[in-house]
Amino acid sequence: MRIARFTTGEDPQFGVVTGELDDHGEIDPDATVVAIASDPLYAGINLTDQQFRLEDVRLLAPVLPRSKVVGIGRNYAAHAAELGHDLPVEPLMFLKPNTSVVGPGDPVFYPRQTQELHYEGELAVVIGRICRDVPPEQVSQVVFGYTVGNDVTARDLQRSDVQFTRAKGFDSFCPLGPWIETELDVSALRVQTYLNGDVKQDGSTKDMIFDVPALVAHVSSVMTLLPGDVILTGTPEGVGPMEVGDEVDVVVEGIGSLTNRIVARA
Repeated sequence: MRIARFTTGEDPQFGVVTGELDDHGEIDPDATVVAIASDPLYAGINLTDQQFRLEDVRLLAPVLPRSKVVGIGRNYAAHAAELGHDLPVEPLMFLKPNTSVVGPGDPVFYPRQTQELHYEGELAVVIGRICRDVPPEQVSQVVFGYTVGNDVTARDLQRSDVQFTRAKGFDSFCPLGPWIETELDVSALRVQTYLNGDVKQDGSTKDMIFDVPALVAHVSSVMTLLPGDVILTGTPEGVGPMEVGDEVDVVVEGIGSLTNRIVARA
C-alpha cells in the first residue's frame, strides 16, 4: 500500500495512492489518491469518501519526523572505496535534523558555505512505533514502510569538519518521497540516481554491508526510535556534484521516483 501526504491547497492530508509503476518509478496517469481520515502512523488507515486525481494534488514529504533522521554512512563497499574510506565494522551513524526534510518537487538549496554539493540516492526506512533494542528478527514489527531519500551532502564541509552535522544538516538536505510503500521486500531493490536525465548511480540493496534488520537493530540499541523517525540506509557508488539548475531524480524499485531541483540559496 502506498501512503502519501498531499495537499489540494488546503491543510495537508494523508491518502492511499492507486496505480501501477513503470520501470522508471513513474505512476500511471490515471492514478488516484483516496484520503485517509487522519495520520496513519497514529490512528491507522481509515479511508474516507474523498478521492482525487493524483495529478491534481501536490505531494508533500510523506513523513515529517517529529524526532530525527538517522543516516548510515559507507554501507556500500564500492561507495566507501570511491571516497577512499575503509569499510565500517559496524553501522556508521549520523543524524540529520528534521528541518532538513523536504518533499518531491521541492527545491534543494545550494548553501553559500559549500562549493561541492553531492547527491546520494538511498532507500529510507520509516519507523511505525516506539521501539528500543529491537532484535533483527523482529524489525518488521516496528517498520511502517519505505520511501525514497536523497542524503544531500556538502562534501567539502564533510571533509573539513570531519564529523557530518553541518555537511548533511542544512535545510532541504533530506528530500523524501514520493510516498511510503508499506508492503515491500527490500532485500534486493535497484537504487538509481539520475542527474539531468543521465544515470549516475545504479546499485542494489542486496549490496548493502548491513541490511535493514541489522540497521534498525543497531540504531535502536543506541537510541529510542519514535513513530515517523527515518533511517537512511546508505548510498551506492557514483555520488557526485550537483549545480544550481540541475534536476536530480532518485528511483527505488517498487517505491517510485523522487525528483528535486537545485536552487541557489538567496
